[in-house]
Amino acid sequence: MVTAKDEVRSLLDQLPEDCSLEDIQYHLYVVEKIRRGIRRAESEGVHSQKEVEKRFSRWISE
Repeated sequence: MVTAKDEVRSLLDQLPEDCSLEDIQYHLYVVEKIRRGIRRAESEGVHSQKEVEKRFSRWISE
């Protein structure tokens, strides 16, 4: 099982040596947002591109 600490270590290994604390915080934020989105898609489902275009077509004037 991969722990949170393992994941942070892996992230740190991928970042440049001269990265700032803000860089690290940003990358952790992005990783969490992506994971949250994946969990939400798994639990609530997703829409195809065509479905989204159809739903938004009434707001978009061409």
